[in-house]
Amino acid sequence: MRDFSESPFLVIWELTQACDLACRHCRASAQPARHPWELSTREAFGVLHQIRALGDPLLVFTGGDPLKRDDVYDILSASVRLGLRTAITPSATPLLTREAVRRFREIGVARMAVSLDGADEAAHDGFRGVAGSFRITLDALQAAREVGLQTQVNTTVTRRNLASLERIAGLVEQHGARLWSVFFLVVTGRALLEDDLEAEEYEQVFERLFRLSLSASFDIKTTEAQPYRRYVAQQRKKGAAPAGAPNHAAHLRQAGISDGKGFLFISHTGEIYPSGFLEISAGNIRQIPLAQAYRDSTLFRILRDGDALGGKCGACEYRNLCGGSRTRAWAFTGDFLAADPRCAYVPPAYAPAR
Repeated sequence: MRDFSESPFLVIWELTQACDLACRHCRASAQPARHPWELSTREAFGVLHQIRALGDPLLVFTGGDPLKRDDVYDILSASVRLGLRTAITPSATPLLTREAVRRFREIGVARMAVSLDGADEAAHDGFRGVAGSFRITLDALQAAREVGLQTQVNTTVTRRNLASLERIAGLVEQHGARLWSVFFLVVTGRALLEDDLEAEEYEQVFERLFRLSLSASFDIKTTEAQPYRRYVAQQRKKGAAPAGAPNHAAHLRQAGISDGKGFLFISHTGEIYPSGFLEISAGNIRQIPLAQAYRDSTLFRILRDGDALGGKCGACEYRNLCGGSRTRAWAFTGDFLAADPRCAYVPPAYAPAR
């Protein structure tokens, strides 16, 4: 398993929190206007060099909506010139034109990710809070296919779309996306507890995703559902799929990755977080080098220590593969080392205190 103590596998950079959508689950509680303390263009170029010095992470520009920044193409170009594997997650608004998609491809962006949270216009637009978002999403996927830009579809699982996951997967297939990234709700920002699933329902979704992964033309990965890795490992032990089965590449690449462990988040104002959902800062990039925060801060070090985990996560034989969602533990208990409250698995070694 890759050692994440020196270099993250994935860096997510929130270029701005400005966005013209009003998504029901928005982690950032995004607003239409940009924040006056956002990192400047010049500062952004400096941050890119710091990210490159960390190694060869995948860098994803997110928001809000990165297209709300006038300098987004300059920043993307600088990232590609530095040799960083560069991806972007624009919002499906009128800013996401065919010309924008073409520019991503010409600059050398490796992948564009768009969100699809419903299997039809009414469901998706109702979730995203703006009419027309569904159509813009599908048009962007088509435009990317035409210019040869790889795509990824992000879907957040909630009670609103739980029954429609297979239909959404059909759209992912139809539009030629390389990866379906399935997010599991964390009750932060605008997200509501009543939209979340219970632990046993998570297991049912894992079973559906695993079944889809056996025949889909695209990879499937999960975000904030680290126990899915445990589920896949259990299925392999049972012989449900060979270790080299297709469409498990994304699962294998993210093995062991968790908040602060192979994962790094930079906020629009330069705060260095283990995750966009775990807003505990290891410092601001305007005052502390990125490498120092990632490699040496107490926060990141303890998050990389599987033996520091509490409850059944600490006793779990899968803790170094999975580790549970630290952000969900934080959201529910205020302790980011506590057991993942949405994991149904009880390890044989776990003996709860009486």
